[in-house]
Amino acid sequence: MSENKKPNPKISNATRLPRKRFYRARAHSNPLSDSHFPVPVTPLHVDYSFHYPHFFPSKKTSDDNGNVTGIHQAPSPSVCSRKIQFADIGCGFGGLLVSLATLFPKTLMIGMELRDKVTEYVRERILALREANPEQYQNISVVRTNSMKYIPNFFEKGTLLKMFFLFPDPHFKEKNHRRRVISPHLLDEYAYTLEVGGIIYTITDVEDLGEWMKTCLEDHPLFEALTEEELKADPVVKLLCSATEEGQKVARNGGQTFQAIYRRIAAPREDSE
Repeated sequence: MSENKKPNPKISNATRLPRKRFYRARAHSNPLSDSHFPVPVTPLHVDYSFHYPHFFPSKKTSDDNGNVTGIHQAPSPSVCSRKIQFADIGCGFGGLLVSLATLFPKTLMIGMELRDKVTEYVRERILALREANPEQYQNISVVRTNSMKYIPNFFEKGTLLKMFFLFPDPHFKEKNHRRRVISPHLLDEYAYTLEVGGIIYTITDVEDLGEWMKTCLEDHPLFEALTEEELKADPVVKLLCSATEEGQKVARNGGQTFQAIYRRIAAPREDSE
């Protein structure tokens, strides 16, 4: 006699997606604190077969965060020359990733999130979407990490096309401004990983933070603002408010948002190479 499987309370019976209430966490984490999770030694140690098994089947061993311990990757011909090209920094519950997955189905993208429960939710959400929609959502993944410390461990020079910083922690107190995810020294790292022409998207509902991010980008020699015409033509810009839980909350409350969207430009030496 077979036993009846008990329904999983964490999974919605209607949508078969994970329920957020079981994965709630603090709104933000301290990025300067020491968190204990595996970090790849170099971008070459990121296990693509863990994050994108549909494209990178392999015989390998990896840890729980997708870092390689033993590997023989056999990438699909359709993406074998590709690297991760979109990075959603502080991806929250993964709304933007899910929206981008079908808009750019041939682009590999990853969400980077510090909170463990939220990362677990996004991972379960992606797995459920893959199961319900074969051949879709295979190009997105999530990793628990501290992007303020470990961006160079995940991405090689000039490989990213887009980076997203949507509704980051404002860290209101002046003494905590060093915790902000957009800062002059962090922009140096982001510029390193972005290819020339790559774009940084930022949005917040906090005016002071919006001015801070805009000023940091405006003052950096390797970034220039997109024109109004370019912003209107970019389909991603429309998702900045609508795709994330935080953006939807701001819209419901009739709040105002502040965007700063900038392009990576070449340094004089890069122009001459």
